[in-house]
Amino acid sequence: MIIQKKQNHTSVQGTFTGKTNLHSKIARSIGERILAGEFLPGTILPNEAEWCQIYSASRTAVREAIKLLTAKGFILSRSKVGSRVEPRARWNLLDREVLEWHRAASDHKAFLLKTQEARKLIEPGIAALAATKRTPRDIDRLVAAAKAMRDAKFGRQLVVADVEFHDALLAAAGNELLAPFGAVIASALFQLFDFTTHRNPHPVVALKMHEDIVRAVIAGDAPEARKRMNKLLDNTDQMMRSGPRQELGPK
Repeated sequence: MIIQKKQNHTSVQGTFTGKTNLHSKIARSIGERILAGEFLPGTILPNEAEWCQIYSASRTAVREAIKLLTAKGFILSRSKVGSRVEPRARWNLLDREVLEWHRAASDHKAFLLKTQEARKLIEPGIAALAATKRTPRDIDRLVAAAKAMRDAKFGRQLVVADVEFHDALLAAAGNELLAPFGAVIASALFQLFDFTTHRNPHPVVALKMHEDIVRAVIAGDAPEARKRMNKLLDNTDQMMRSGPRQELGPK
């Protein structure tokens, strides 16, 4: 059945001279440096004046950047002490911006492997929950996403449809406490699927696995939905271990 390269902050100071979202650019740069291990947990960061000099920025921009990093759990600021890097456990790694910083600051393959580890812990449960809580609207969205995957004619189109499929499955689970995982689906999974799509010699097989998940969800069969998701994740593991697919001709 067919279901209808990190930036060198010292050499690009000019990047931070524009006024638009300057504090966001500074926060991203500092955040990436923390994620890359340049500033370890417990480290006292440069003071406000030093950041202003490093990024050729105003005190206002630096203060806003520090506030943003504080809100994301990266640093703790105290008067007369300065800003200190917080323990890694306090970093909000499921924040959409932080995920992008993390991707940029990390070894690409290592980041994708961490993404896959998180998926294997969470997505089978999401699939099972979706099978018990899905609504007619959820089913329509899942079916549409699977159809978009089958109709996709180019790699990027397939990746976008694949991300939508997993986001739709998360929505069908109907649990707002799982909502932060949507950031992983929107950001990290796009990178992962883009990587594996170019290594999959049999994309139709993976497509069928997605359609099998939809069938189980429609049937309300939670154990089967979990089983089918685990099978799809095993397939992704295989793609990550393989080399790039050999192109046989123009697309």
